[in-house]
Formats: sequence, structure tokens, C-alpha cells
Amino acid sequence: MCLAVPGKIVSINGDDPLTRVGKVSFGGIIKEVNLAYVPDVEVGDYVIVHVGFAISKVDEEAAEQTLEYFQEISEYTSV
Repeated sequence: MCLAVPGKIVSINGDDPLTRVGKVSFGGIIKEVNLAYVPDVEVGDYVIVHVGFAISKVDEEAAEQTLEYFQEISEYTSV
């Protein structure tokens, strides 16, 4: 099974579209992500990330809803 997770871009480094990376927040956890597949994203945008690559841009409402679902799942599994 594959899992892609939404996150918010908090910073971007690099000018080359193939090697550009961003720091992405996943509910407060910051990870570095390759942005080669989404050259038009900017700081503040939400992206779907799979195995370290942002694979598409997603609207804020959908991203926040998904992150809420993950939080709910986490609360149920930690009981």
C-alpha cells in the first residue's frame, strides 16, 4: 500500500527545477521534500508528498481535513 501525505511548504531552496527542495510541515513535523514535480509551488502552498517527492499541489481546505483525519486516527490507535 502506498501513502501520500499533505503538507505545507514553509521554505524553498534552489533555483534549478530538478534539484529544488522545500521544507514541508506535516502538522508540525518538518521534512525536506524534492519539488521537481511541482515547479509552480510557492511558500505557503500545500502539496501531496510521497516518498520524499511533492507530487501535486492541493488546496488548503482538503489538506487540513486530511491532517485532521490523521490526528483522529492517531488518537484512536494510541488508546
